[in-house]
Amino acid sequence: MGFKTALLAGLAPEGGLYVPTEWPQVSIGKAEILQSYSKNAATLMQPFLSTDIPKAVLNKITEDAYAGFAHDEVAPLVEISENHWLLQLFHGPTLSFKDFALQVLARLFDYVLAQSGDRLTIIGATSGDTGSAAIAACQGRPNLDIFILHPHGRISEVQRRQMTSVLAENVHNIAIEGTFDDCQEIVKAMFNDRPFRHDLRLAAINSINWARILAQVVYYHVAASRLKNEMLVFSVPTGNFGDVYAGYVAYRMGLPVKQLIVATNQNDIMARVLTTGRYWLENVVPTITPSMDIQVASNFERLLFEIYDRNAKRVSECMNSLSADGGFVIDSARLNIVRSLFKSTAIDEPTTLAEIAKIHAETGYFVDPHTAVGVAAAREFSSLKDYTIVSLATADPAKFPDSVERATGKRPALPSRLAEALVSEEHYEVLTRDVETVKAYIRLHSCFAN
Repeated sequence: MGFKTALLAGLAPEGGLYVPTEWPQVSIGKAEILQSYSKNAATLMQPFLSTDIPKAVLNKITEDAYAGFAHDEVAPLVEISENHWLLQLFHGPTLSFKDFALQVLARLFDYVLAQSGDRLTIIGATSGDTGSAAIAACQGRPNLDIFILHPHGRISEVQRRQMTSVLAENVHNIAIEGTFDDCQEIVKAMFNDRPFRHDLRLAAINSINWARILAQVVYYHVAASRLKNEMLVFSVPTGNFGDVYAGYVAYRMGLPVKQLIVATNQNDIMARVLTTGRYWLENVVPTITPSMDIQVASNFERLLFEIYDRNAKRVSECMNSLSADGGFVIDSARLNIVRSLFKSTAIDEPTTLAEIAKIHAETGYFVDPHTAVGVAAAREFSSLKDYTIVSLATADPAKFPDSVERATGKRPALPSRLAEALVSEEHYEVLTRDVETVKAYIRLHSCFAN
């Protein structure tokens, strides 16, 4: 099974997620630390691509992908207190960390499809930022149609408008009357419908696609190389578990990581499973951190694979129990395999708002509420105070101006690239959370319908 297969399929034929058969040991050498972010990205990704993507092609893809980022360092570090840094991941086209992976992913699709003369239908679900980043990366590309599902009325206005104001003919937005988990379930159901998947040549844009995880691994290595630290703690705002899983991959590649803090909001399924072993679904609570309003964290399945010594049958049993019974339990002996690396805590809304206010008062910086969750979570673990902490800043605060203003009394400046989206006409379809209804809509609007 090669990288191209995992890239184009997204989801494995039997419904599982792709992971590498082994973890290559790769790092940024001393001579490479001062190179551009794009060159470091190509260096770190290449061993996973084998001969499927030539090195020169990958160098060109990463160079093009990050050329449009608004900061010279692409992912700059900002110190907010002693030994505590923000890794700013919001300087891409849609002001979200999702741009790091999706700008690369779209170009990988372009290259592979150009080689084969084929075409794909991209399907994705978004809790906020994935959709706009995917659309920005895929709009106008001749070999791609893209359909993005989002939970109707459950993402911020800025997040919605960044998607629905795009007029490209190959872009289709669908608002589902339900939660993000409903959107995600519909997407998985479509991939598991083999005739539908084959007829429309479906490909995944969500972090179930291994290539997305791989591109996100890069900024963990880059941050560590810039700080020249032997052992770092990363605090990661977590919804679908993809970004923090990328940190785990960096660790398996040899990056010296002391701790990965899994920072959640009130929808705390990841905090619960990592502390109690119980992965049990509850109702999704709408919050000021909508990208984290998730109960089914898809990428946890990948970590579960490692917890059970890569026993696919045991993982399948857990996932079947999740579907049939609403959850499963991991015994302590198994969970201890990852507990030494992962810590987790849930941050409520008052604490999130207080953290936004605290950071602004002490540094003058605005942070979005998701980033504030990560910083607040890091502060809870006093045992880590002697280590250098890197909190991932996942979105520009201007994407959540109401929450920032509520916390600080001030509204963050609106970047010019957001201004047009806020006044443009919107284009999207509202559908019920019924997979057959969604499939019928996609069939009708797909290029393969003609």
